[in-house]
Amino acid sequence: MNWKLTLAYDGTDFHGWQVQPHHITVQGKLAGAIERVTGERVLPQGSGRTDAGVHARAQVASFVLNAPIPPENLHRALNRTLPAAIRILSAEHAAPEFHARHSVQAKSYEYRIFRGEICPPWITRYVHALNWPLDIKRMQQAAELVIGDHDFTSFAASDPDLSTRASDPLDEDAKSGNIRTVFSSSFSSENDQLIYRIRGDGFLHHMVRNLVGTFLDVGRGHIKPEEILEILDQRSRSAAGATAPARGLWLDSVEY
Repeated sequence: MNWKLTLAYDGTDFHGWQVQPHHITVQGKLAGAIERVTGERVLPQGSGRTDAGVHARAQVASFVLNAPIPPENLHRALNRTLPAAIRILSAEHAAPEFHARHSVQAKSYEYRIFRGEICPPWITRYVHALNWPLDIKRMQQAAELVIGDHDFTSFAASDPDLSTRASDPLDEDAKSGNIRTVFSSSFSSENDQLIYRIRGDGFLHHMVRNLVGTFLDVGRGHIKPEEILEILDQRSRSAAGATAPARGLWLDSVEY
């Protein structure tokens, strides 16, 4: 039986989603919990690879089990077994052809920036605390310019090992090349937080964090909003801004 799990996690203490030698990861913890509950060793496939320190409200994972376990029982048993930083929100049977990564139609990410003078300790793990003066209107203008089909090479990580793995986000998806479609891209304010939201058909490794870092340069007056298009055209990581810290990034939802 093919399974679909929706899970949330605090990524602070994990070395990202993907299993890695000598590191604690979300995928590794989930695989271990499934084995303890069912006796079957599987490697759950996620909708994307979230980086170390990145959080998720609704990550999706899929895997196949032989055990005839009712969904509500698996749901309950996994939450009893997993660490408190990982919670299964739902467990359900899926169609045989469903795959958490390959079946994705769209993903939404959220990046949170705390704008107050003193960041409360109970949210410091989940926001980028930054009280620099920022021109939010200019940042919004810049954010709108990435909507549509673009080659996002300038906003992709320049990791030396990217040639040996799929390009992502959280983030990584199964597409080839660096062209992605962004459906929406905008900033909004909620109390003391500035929130960037982006929805697209897929994301390159570090793409959202590199976009945020560049939009912050716009907000500080270092570059003009329209220069975003020039940065896209250059297709060079060195043309864009710094990578924003992982702790402010959330995988918000995945659509199938």
